Amino acid sequence: VQLQASGGGLVQAGGSLRLSCAASGSIFSIHAMGWYRQAPGKERELVARITDDGSTNYADSVKGRFTISRDNAKNTVYLQMNSLKPEDTAVYYCNEQLTSYAGTYLLTDDYWGQGTLVTVSS
Repeated sequence: VQLQASGGGLVQAGGSLRLSCAASGSIFSIHAMGWYRQAPGKERELVARITDDGSTNYADSVKGRFTISRDNAKNTVYLQMNSLKPEDTAVYYCNEQLTSYAGTYLLTDDYWGQGTLVTVSS
C-alpha cells in the first residue's frame, strides 16, 4: 500500500490550496483518514480527520478555514485550505488507517504519505 500526497506549494496569506492524498495497492477498506502537519522545530500535530462514517474533527487553529473530505471510490482524502496564514506553513502528511489484503489474511494498519510542503508568505 502506498499513499501519494500532492497539492502543496507557495501561496500568499489569505490564499487557498487543496491537498490530495490517494492510496493505492491491495486495499480492502479504508477507515479513518487524516492530515497532520509539522512545522520546523515543532512536533507533528493533527490538522483534520474524517472517519468512515463521515464524522470530522479539526484542530482549533484551522476550524472554519480548512475542510477535510474523502472520495471512497478513489481511495482519496482531500484538505481544502482557505484563508491561509503564515503560521500554517509546514509539511503536511496524510494518514490513512486501512485494511489491506496480505496473502490469505486481512491486515489493518496505519499508513503515511510522503509529505507535501505548504508555504504561506505574509
